[in-house]
This record gives sequence, structure tokens and C-alpha cells, in this order.
Amino acid sequence: MNSSRDTHQDGESMRIAKLMARRGMCSRREAEKLIAEGWVFLDGEKVETPATRVAVHSEITLDPKAKKWLNEAVTILFNKPVGIVSGQAEDGYTAAIEVLSRENHFRPRPDIPLLQPCHLQGLAPAGRLDIDSHGLLVLTQDGRIAKELIGQHSTIDKEYLVRVSGDITKRALRLLNHGLQLDRQALRPAKVKILEPGLLHFVLREGKKRQIRRMCALVGLEVTNLKRVRIGKVRLDALPYGQWRFLDRDESF
Repeated sequence: MNSSRDTHQDGESMRIAKLMARRGMCSRREAEKLIAEGWVFLDGEKVETPATRVAVHSEITLDPKAKKWLNEAVTILFNKPVGIVSGQAEDGYTAAIEVLSRENHFRPRPDIPLLQPCHLQGLAPAGRLDIDSHGLLVLTQDGRIAKELIGQHSTIDKEYLVRVSGDITKRALRLLNHGLQLDRQALRPAKVKILEPGLLHFVLREGKKRQIRRMCALVGLEVTNLKRVRIGKVRLDALPYGQWRFLDRDESF
């Protein structure tokens, strides 16, 4: 099938890889892989290129092999230590993916598969956790999970325990919950409360660069320790510091 589909009479059209990502079938990169393998069909015809333009209401189907390949994509939960960067290595610091090994694989059950080289291919962090922070970091091969966690319209909660120095006034707490701006943009409402003197509990639904540290600085507080303990329905729980595990098949965010 060629790109002449863009003259489809159903109105608006877009590239099929983009449409597949919009529908949550997979990421654009995964769509390109599936199309290259010959596993994507439009009205029963094999799609030959991810640049093919189709009507937005087109019926897209996948070969069973595509579904099997998508279901084999792994997601890793890592209790990231301080001093490790989430994404690409920088300034001599180590990236999270570089420290994932069999030696620090948390396997509470012997039936859990061992880490294989294929599990690291295409693995990317789904969200930030800055070098000075620690706790739950998600890395995934699954574009659907990445979109769920960090897509523009994500509604997934991220929960943090934040130790601060400074005076936590009523006004500061009110502004942390709602009323601050970063990068000239108003922040979404947050849920921030005091757990004990000097310890704040944050729940956010966005993840701007160093957001919590910058929010605190705006109200006269300095973050001295920041730990992410939950993303959606997945908690850090008993995962030891510096170790990682696979997201189980019966878990979801």
C-alpha cells in the first residue's frame, strides 16, 4: 500500500504511525517497527511505510505476531540512587540503564526471568528523576506505557517524600498546592501537606525539570532530600535502594 491513501474521502488524514500512537496502539517508533515487519494492515491491505497517510477514522488491524511482540516489551522499576542520571550519561555521571544488571536484579521469586540483552534494547526512562533525587524510576520498551506516564494528557499521580529546610508557612503551603509558575507557565494544582516538621508529602501530575526543588525555592524552602515512592498504582515498597525489578504482568499504573 502506498501513500496515495492521503486522498481518502473521510476528511482529515495523518501518517499511519502517528495515528497508531494517538490511538494508544503503540508508540510511533513501535509502529515503524511493526510496519517494517509487515504486521500492520489497513482495510485488509498490508501497509508498506509509516509515512502512509490515512483517514483518521480508518480501520487499522495488527497481525498476531505484532500483538505478541508488543506484549513481550518489558518495563523495569528501578530504585534509583542519588548520583545516577535518569537518561543519557552526562558530565561523567552514570545513566540508569548502565547499572541495570543481574547482580542488582531484585528477584523475590525464583520463577522471575533473568535479565537478557534484549531487555535493554530500546529501554528508555518514562519520566525524570534528577541526579540529586532517589526512588522510583520507570524505564520501558513499551511506548503505550511511556505515553500513559509522560504523555501531554497524562493523569498519573507521582508521589514524593521531600525533606526541606526553612520555615513552612501557611502561605508557602498554599502556594505549593496551587498558585506557582515555572518557565512562565502556571503549574497544575498539586497536593502538598506536612507529614512532620521539615517533611513534606507531594503528589503531582506533571514533571517539569527539577520541579519540586524549584517550587520549594520559590517559597523560601531548600530541598535536602527527595524520594519518589509511587507512580500511579505502582509503589516503591520493598524494592531495595539501587536495585530493580520487572513490572509484573498483573501490575498496571
